[in-house]
Amino acid sequence: MKNKRKGGEEMKKFLVSLLLLAPTTALAQDVWGVNDFTNVNLGTKDLEATIAGIVNIVLGFLGILATLIILLGGFKWMTSQGNTEKVDEAKKMIGAGVVGLVVILVAYAVARFVLISIYNETILTP
Repeated sequence: MKNKRKGGEEMKKFLVSLLLLAPTTALAQDVWGVNDFTNVNLGTKDLEATIAGIVNIVLGFLGILATLIILLGGFKWMTSQGNTEKVDEAKKMIGAGVVGLVVILVAYAVARFVLISIYNETILTP
């Protein structure tokens, strides 16, 4: 019985090593298009543009999340069937979503102001 288990473990090791080596042999043929990314110039944007892009992506995601919270609160309110506890919970959820949206918009305005100010102060003028 132990010999069968030992043979099975060796077979598993062989199959795992075969599967791990298969992508390297296929890489020579460029099946997945990996070699297309060899001449990509990364990091060609300015630091200000990169930071602004990251801030916009994060704040955009948070804005979508706040909007979904508001919509979920509205859905809870519509499906509460007059239950005051559910209506109060939905009102709190909508209020939290609106406050979150206001905070996100203020954060966007502050970040935009700071980034524009930094850019204007650090730009080289002739």
